Amino acid sequence: MASISIIPLAITVSQNYRQHIPQVHIDPPLAPHYNYSTVAHKTAKQTTAETTAPIVFCLMSGGVDSSVAAALLLREGYRVVGCYIRCWSDEATCAWREDQDDVRRVAQHLGIPFYTFNLEEEYYASVVEYMLDAYKQGITPNPDIMCNSAIKFGIFLDKARELGADFVATGHYAHIDGTYPRRRVYKGVDPGKDQTYFLWRLTQTQLRYAIFPVGKFQKSEVRALAKEMGLPVWNKKDSQGICFMGSVKVFDFLKEKIGMKIGDIVDESGKKLGSHYGVHLYTIGQRKGMGVGGGVPYYVARKNVATNTLVVAPITSTTLYKSTAEVSQVNIISPRTIKAPYTIQAKIRYQQPDQEATITALDRRKKRLTIEFAEPQRAISPGQSLVLYRDTELMGGGIIDK
Repeated sequence: MASISIIPLAITVSQNYRQHIPQVHIDPPLAPHYNYSTVAHKTAKQTTAETTAPIVFCLMSGGVDSSVAAALLLREGYRVVGCYIRCWSDEATCAWREDQDDVRRVAQHLGIPFYTFNLEEEYYASVVEYMLDAYKQGITPNPDIMCNSAIKFGIFLDKARELGADFVATGHYAHIDGTYPRRRVYKGVDPGKDQTYFLWRLTQTQLRYAIFPVGKFQKSEVRALAKEMGLPVWNKKDSQGICFMGSVKVFDFLKEKIGMKIGDIVDESGKKLGSHYGVHLYTIGQRKGMGVGGGVPYYVARKNVATNTLVVAPITSTTLYKSTAEVSQVNIISPRTIKAPYTIQAKIRYQQPDQEATITALDRRKKRLTIEFAEPQRAISPGQSLVLYRDTELMGGGIIDK
């Protein structure tokens, strides 16, 4: 059960300070027609100024991006509440106390209230178990994508709305345009930081309450803004890896949680080249960590879960390349009409350049599609996300079956 600790900060933001936060257009803009419910907003109004501006619960990780997001919202005139989600308490792998303290310091600097949401149980059930179940099946999941849809814009959004929030904001590099139920999501302007790949599961209902303040900035601009604003985390390094694992390697985490099962590594002819620790620990296209060295580098080409066998091949092998993919759990975000055949861009991994493709079959009722790429793609991995774009617009996505 989610629990919330409220840390009141009886500090107001001076008008002089507000003047030092650059003006920026944020969607949705302030509007006079918001219909506030006295009951729904009672909790939030106890910790925010009595104004008519919308209340935004800004998810803050303790990093630069979300801290700047909160400051920009404040500059726009929103009533901002800083929120930290505690989802993992193993201090050997997760520096959550340090991150929470950083959020507290930023909130105090900005003069906004600060909430901590303990969602550890919900996170384990919705994200960690999803991740472990997928690996047990021999497929490779995207836990950060599930975290966005099930936790940040799922459980947290619901709790925030109960507490009186009109919107939820994050530090994602993306931006939104349009009004519900025709909200459109676009790539962040910084191609090296664009995070729309991780947002494809979001529905129009979730996007109705979402704001991404930093999506129209370059990363370098965000860090410069943080320094200019005097934010105490302006020079903090960006976090890397899966959100709850810290410095622990995925391989080691899976060995601990799922265990090992020794099996054979064979080439395409069936010749044994070595042994592995269990097919669930490896990903299609993986090169490192197999212990097969000397001569031509090998990559994981196929995984046979039934026989616990890894089939490897050199990068020149056609086994590693496919032009079509079957996709399930499809979510179409864009209000555009999509009917097969439909020319589109797609990517099968984060930060891969967009690839020209055609949706050759689409079943909205069964949430399935078939896609054909203009060029064969290396290492299409079951369990990973295939994400769809039309130029800079995020159209939706799904889970690769095969």
